[in-house]
Amino acid sequence: MESGNIVEFIDSQKIMCAVVLEVRNHRLKVLTETNREVNLSSSRLSHKCKMHIDPSMSRIRLVDTLREISGRRKALIKNIDIKELWEVLCSEHEWIDLDTMTHFCFPENPTSDHESAVVRAFFNNRTYFKFDYDRFFPNPEDLVEQYDAKGKEAERTKRIIYEAGKWVRNAVDNPSSAYPLSGETKEFAEILKSYYLFGKESAVYKTGRAILEKAGLDPDDGLFRILVRLGVFGENENIELHRLAVPVSFPEDVLDKVKEILPTPPVFSSESMRKDFSDLPVMTIDGQATLDFDDAISIEDMGDHYRLGVHIADVAHFIKKGDCIDREAFSRGSSIYMPDLKIPMLPQPLAEDLCSLKAGDLRPCISIMANLKPSAEVIDYEIVPSLIRVRNQMTYYDANTTAGDDRELSVLCDLARKFRQKRIDSGAVHISLPDINIWLDENGGIAVNRINRESPGRMMVSEIMIMANWLMARYLAENNTPGIFRSQPGPRQRLYKSEEGSLFQNYMQRRLLSRFMLSSKPERHCGLGLDCYVTATSPIRKYYDLVTQRQIRSIHGLDTPYLPEEMDKMLHLLEEPMSKVSAMQSKRSRYWLLKYLESRTGCKEEAIVLGRRRNSYQILIPEYMIECELPSSSGIELKPEDLIQVTIMHVNARKDVFSVFMS
Repeated sequence: MESGNIVEFIDSQKIMCAVVLEVRNHRLKVLTETNREVNLSSSRLSHKCKMHIDPSMSRIRLVDTLREISGRRKALIKNIDIKELWEVLCSEHEWIDLDTMTHFCFPENPTSDHESAVVRAFFNNRTYFKFDYDRFFPNPEDLVEQYDAKGKEAERTKRIIYEAGKWVRNAVDNPSSAYPLSGETKEFAEILKSYYLFGKESAVYKTGRAILEKAGLDPDDGLFRILVRLGVFGENENIELHRLAVPVSFPEDVLDKVKEILPTPPVFSSESMRKDFSDLPVMTIDGQATLDFDDAISIEDMGDHYRLGVHIADVAHFIKKGDCIDREAFSRGSSIYMPDLKIPMLPQPLAEDLCSLKAGDLRPCISIMANLKPSAEVIDYEIVPSLIRVRNQMTYYDANTTAGDDRELSVLCDLARKFRQKRIDSGAVHISLPDINIWLDENGGIAVNRINRESPGRMMVSEIMIMANWLMARYLAENNTPGIFRSQPGPRQRLYKSEEGSLFQNYMQRRLLSRFMLSSKPERHCGLGLDCYVTATSPIRKYYDLVTQRQIRSIHGLDTPYLPEEMDKMLHLLEEPMSKVSAMQSKRSRYWLLKYLESRTGCKEEAIVLGRRRNSYQILIPEYMIECELPSSSGIELKPEDLIQVTIMHVNARKDVFSVFMS
């Protein structure tokens, strides 16, 4: 190797032609056809030859000469048919050197240019031969088929990037035009949708990014607006619905099974083990929009005591363990309630009709019948399969407005308050925080209001359901039957006694609660002040509750019980769908709350200081129960529980941005 030799090397996946300027040991200084000087090792050369040019020529002439040589060699590539060569040589199971391969391609007096053309051709197309600079090995047929398919897919992707890039650019430049999605454009849209939803986790991340770059757009900003313009998303698209792949509709086999169940008028009176409570004054108390009534209450004055009935829809009577409806309910884990959408765990004809405790309709239930002293102490209880007929379908508003005048409601509220006090005396941590209810009216307007969880109706229903769940947990434990028991260690710290805490203390106390645990065995629930606890009052809406109901039915011979190991496996498998439910509900509620607050930019709100951070304070706006950061202001020192006034500065629901400044 000496100065003036023509060499070639691979640079950024391209073969570069160069002339040697200096040789030092095995290091070369070369000038490339792109007029760039490069230092490299001789081992990097993809081709070297005896062709020589005068290195003393001017730099411009050297570069021009190199470009001429490179152009000549590129032109020769079109004469090389690599596929045809492979068909002839594929049976050869040995390496073929460059000289031999060049003679195959150019049998008449091949030169260094022909050698270079061969190297370039085989470098560009490695479908048929392994490439090792100066030798080539025929790939086996199955590998060629794989490479060929991969190559075709790469060409297809390249075309998609080009066409989709033009399509997106056109949408940006012509916002008023319509862009119907069909055929190829639908595929373009799906690629961009996946890129937006999953980012680097998307299987088409590189393609999506390349499309946006081809369209001259920033791949990291503004894609949502483009997808809205293209009709892929709506203005208020539920992104988590796509990201978490949460099904909204039910599979055909499930709907077919529902049709099998529905046509036959249900007959329950012939079931001798069911106690007939259809003459009891049974009522439901729920939210105004509720259609899936899964619990009801009755109260009877027995003279020296009361008989409380909590009647839970016997969903397991209709949904058999392991059938397609049950499997679908298991995969969902729970109904999902969002301001703009409800996704039920069970199909609507079951959730809102056949299983629902609708007024006037005879329904099978699991009834918890507890005899209570006026002090709310449980004298005794029984849990039995039953038949009930709801007489009064009340809303919380109805209960709140009539609680003082209605004898039954008055008794229920009194018993509920006394039961709560018993729990608190047993160490329960009572946390009372308002709920923020968000819904869309018939015109799509956003409505927001605070719900007082301590109103007579809500307090009463909450405490009575806690009592029912506690008694069902005791019933399972007494009958040595595994269930989905909830337990909770004591709080890390107690900030107040009984029900005395302020809003600030209640909010901070919630942060200090220990995590609840699920197990097939009963343990103490310190947060509720109870020796054991399950949730089983919402079997239409929650799979945990349906499982517990089946365990109770098994004690009466109506179902086969789940074994402890089955329960443990089920608890593990339900973790994923339940985490999806939690994420969907919280993120969607926050989105719509922020959407509502977008219209309140510039408005003043009262806030409570929660604590100090390095350069900011963490505050809570009680009107909306929303936390945010407040930048520190020079000269102003705040402390936890201070009441301040802030002004809403910037809100962007889509970007989850909410900021305020001190008024």
